[in-house]
Amino acid sequence: MERQVLVVGYDGAALTDIAGPADVFAGANRACAADPARDGGGTPDGYRVRLAAVGGGFEVTGGLRMEAEDLREVSGGVDTVLVVGGFTFADAARDAELRHHLRRVAAGARRVASVCTGAFVLAATGLLDGARATTHWAYCDRLAAEHPSVDVVPDAIYVRHGRLVTSAGVTAGIDLALALVEQDHDAALARLVARWMVVFLQRPGGQSQFSVRSRVPPVREPGLRAVLDAVTDDPAAGWTVEEMARRAAMSPRHFARVFPRRVGVSPARYVERVRVEAAATALESGDEGLDVVARRTGFGSAETLRRAFLRVLGVTPGGYRDRFRTTGAA
Repeated sequence: MERQVLVVGYDGAALTDIAGPADVFAGANRACAADPARDGGGTPDGYRVRLAAVGGGFEVTGGLRMEAEDLREVSGGVDTVLVVGGFTFADAARDAELRHHLRRVAAGARRVASVCTGAFVLAATGLLDGARATTHWAYCDRLAAEHPSVDVVPDAIYVRHGRLVTSAGVTAGIDLALALVEQDHDAALARLVARWMVVFLQRPGGQSQFSVRSRVPPVREPGLRAVLDAVTDDPAAGWTVEEMARRAAMSPRHFARVFPRRVGVSPARYVERVRVEAAATALESGDEGLDVVARRTGFGSAETLRRAFLRVLGVTPGGYRDRFRTTGAA
């Protein structure tokens, strides 16, 4: 049986949100074709990816034009509905015709999913009411504020709630599609596709692993900006409040008041997050022991490193390093 995946887009949709999942499903098809006996000797279920939008073709990021079916004419036979994200998600969410036909098609589908800010479009249809969901880390607070009936999970790469599956931003659509492949087939097939695409089968950690410095609100004060950059450049240095205040040309007392207001976290918490990020990079790129990684990134000991990882990422350093095992679809 061929599983039909209907990818729903709109003007301004992100090309990666479309191409990433489509490549995963295409990879699953190639793997199944190469080994038709892998599902007990029968012909494995494949995927047919269809692209649809209200009115047909639409423009994606980069000004590329995508050919697509008219969503208004799509009827039965859809197994999975996948709504993509894009910077124009708010306009898409306000499109009454898109919402109507999305609800109509989703009603007959086995499961409904979104990538990135596509969660806002799903939420606007009411399909996420009462459900746990996620979106791009930069928009989680907005999703929670605009749709209080949705239980937003800000640090997840993807969230499954019954037949609903939502993912974090952009490339997390690949993680989501791999999880769907594992659900439909098994971890071995999903692992094969992940290896072919040179991606994690299960990405270690959550969204909080992504660039601490990039998540800091814009800081006007040159002194504070210099401190933030210095900590990022040398996380293992002895970053006390006194030393950071000296760098910022402020008194320690004034610095301790200003820093949380401008950055959103205390100086100690910021240093910890930067050190966790540096340690995560070391764990990904090398095979040094945890004690060595801890000393190199300012934690001093493997136990201190472990506690910080659990606090910041919700995963142990060993768990972070342990990948290509399963998407966690089960």
